[in-house]
Amino acid sequence: MVVGAGPSSPEPAAHRKDIEAWRERRLQSLRREDGWLTLVGLSWLERGENTVGSDPKSRVVLPAGKAPARLATITLDGSAARIATSPGETVEIGGKIVDRADLSTDASGEPTIVRRGPLLFYLIDRNGRVGVRVKDTESAALKKFRGMPSFPIDSRWRIEARFEAYQPVKEIPVPNVLGSTSGEKSPGALVFEVGGKTFRLDAVTESGTDDWFIIFGDQTNGNETYGGGRFLYVTPPAPGSPAVVDFNKAYNPPCVFTPYATCPLPPPQNRLAVRIEAGEKSYEGH
Repeated sequence: MVVGAGPSSPEPAAHRKDIEAWRERRLQSLRREDGWLTLVGLSWLERGENTVGSDPKSRVVLPAGKAPARLATITLDGSAARIATSPGETVEIGGKIVDRADLSTDASGEPTIVRRGPLLFYLIDRNGRVGVRVKDTESAALKKFRGMPSFPIDSRWRIEARFEAYQPVKEIPVPNVLGSTSGEKSPGALVFEVGGKTFRLDAVTESGTDDWFIIFGDQTNGNETYGGGRFLYVTPPAPGSPAVVDFNKAYNPPCVFTPYATCPLPPPQNRLAVRIEAGEKSYEGH
C-alpha cells in the first residue's frame, strides 16, 4: 500500500479529473502527425554523401510508393549537414519549396524539418553520431491506434516526496537502447515511501522544460508494463515544500511504439524493487 500522500492531496474526484485530462493530452500528442506513431525509419549517416530515397540501397530509405527512388543527397561534414535534391525533385522546408538547404540537428534545439508529401524527416545527434528520423503521417501504426491501456486511476499513487538536492549538481550516467551511455545532470533525488519502505529516484534536467525528468523501472516491467521502464515528469516544489510524484502520469517511452526510437533506460539506482501499479501499461505486447 502507498504511503506518502499528505494533507495537501486533492480530493479524489479532482485528482481523477486531472489525470483524465492528462491522459487526453497524452493521446492527442501521440496522434499528431509528428508523434511517435508516425516514426517509420532511422538511418545513421556516414561522413560525406548519403543518398535519400525509396531505393532500398539508399543510405536513408524512405517508404516505397511515397518518394522517388533518389530524392536527395545529404552531405555530412563534421557537425555540418546539407541537403541537395536530385534533378527535377524538390522538398519543403519551413513552408518553402527548395532544392537545397543547410540542416540543423536536434542537438541545436529544434531540428530542420524536411517534408515530401506525407513524409517528413530530420537529423538527430546522439553523442556525435548523426542519424535521420523518418516519419510518415499516413503510417499504419497511427491509423490503427485506438488508445493506451493503463492502470485504474488511484490517488494513493500520488505521493509526496522529500527532495534531496545534490550540491553541486551531479552528473549521472544514463544508458540507452543503442548500448551507449550519456552523462545527464541531476539536481537531486526524490525520496518517498511505498508500503513502509523508503525509495529514491534521481531526477535529471531536460532542455525545454523546468520540470524534472524521471526515468524509472519497477517490478511490473516486462509483465504489465514495458520492460525498458517508463518516464515521468515532476514539478520542482517551492522551497520547504514536498514534491509530488504522481505515478498515475507514468508513461511509455517511444520505443514501445517503434523500433526506430533511441530511448534512455533507467539508471540502476532508479530501478525500484516494488510494483508501481499506476500509469500506462505496455502497448501491443511490448
